[in-house]
Amino acid sequence: MYIESIDLQNFRNYEELSLDFSEKTNILYGDNAQGKTNILEAAYVGATTRSHRMARDKDMIRFGEEEAHIRLQVRKRDVGHRIDMHLRKSKPKAVNIDGLPIRRSSELFGLINIIFFSPEDLSIIKDGPAERRRFMDMELCQLSRIYYSNLAGYNKVLNQRNNLLRSISFNKGLIDTLEVWDDQLVQYGKRIISERQNFIEMLREVILRVHGKITGGKETIEIRYEPNVTAEDFADTLRRKRDVDLKYSTTMVGPQRDDIGVYIEGNDVRVYGSQGQQRTAALTLKLAEIELVQRMISDKPILLLDDVMSELDGKRRNALLESINDIQTIITCTGYDDFIRERIRMDRIFQVVKGRIIDGDTEEKE
Repeated sequence: MYIESIDLQNFRNYEELSLDFSEKTNILYGDNAQGKTNILEAAYVGATTRSHRMARDKDMIRFGEEEAHIRLQVRKRDVGHRIDMHLRKSKPKAVNIDGLPIRRSSELFGLINIIFFSPEDLSIIKDGPAERRRFMDMELCQLSRIYYSNLAGYNKVLNQRNNLLRSISFNKGLIDTLEVWDDQLVQYGKRIISERQNFIEMLREVILRVHGKITGGKETIEIRYEPNVTAEDFADTLRRKRDVDLKYSTTMVGPQRDDIGVYIEGNDVRVYGSQGQQRTAALTLKLAEIELVQRMISDKPILLLDDVMSELDGKRRNALLESINDIQTIITCTGYDDFIRERIRMDRIFQVVKGRIIDGDTEEKE
């Protein structure tokens, strides 16, 4: 699968933009704050309905405008599809696939699979659990519409339950209504826990092999799913912790507090790993993600690399480049001298200056 073209109107700093991509390696280069990342963000939003920056729809609309438009022309197994998305300040986004409107975001997930890799991802190991949960959720949502539906249902019920807990502090008579929300929370939560467990189990074997390749077999790595509560114990634990929830007016138990543990030679990399080990572990996660997606969908995902190359040393950079063979990759960077020096294939090159493409080179360079 690959993105054939992208068209933007009033998205971030782009009044209008139209780009045709190569199905192999595409380079977007230019100084910082010119709009390179905005193109990757638009592609990601067009495929997932969400920004990797966690931005709200209105934040992605060009200043002074009421709407933004993203259009992706994509190809999957030799079949073309068009995704049209309108972001609106005062209304929910509207999405069409091949000219037909969709009612739920879940209908878009899985049409194409995109993996986004930015310098911030190199901190996923040492950052808080929320970033590692997001890593699981974004990939699982693209791989399974059922997971997306369960996650959306869980979050909706969780918000309702938390609102009720806050209301109970003012009206004790509402406490009897908690049971209804508890039952729904457990129902959705058990499915999420099970799916996350399966995902990490599948990832474990791939990660071990990828990490061994990066480190030359000098270190062993293990990834563990660390649920806040098991699926079997969720209902009982939620009931036992009700007094704590009432005290703090929030739900203290459930998959919203899950984590992923990463261990090198048995030591928790989150706590005891060097910066180099943490970065290698983060890179391993991303490379394993690419391989796992290929295995699960029997197709190649699209890879977006946002100024990552400058953050990696030679060994890690080579490991990344070896993994993107025959995968459509869109790379942002401040300059492509390193690509030329290392004889990295570049199929299409675009220069980005202040929200405009002022130079494009479609000749293949090796």
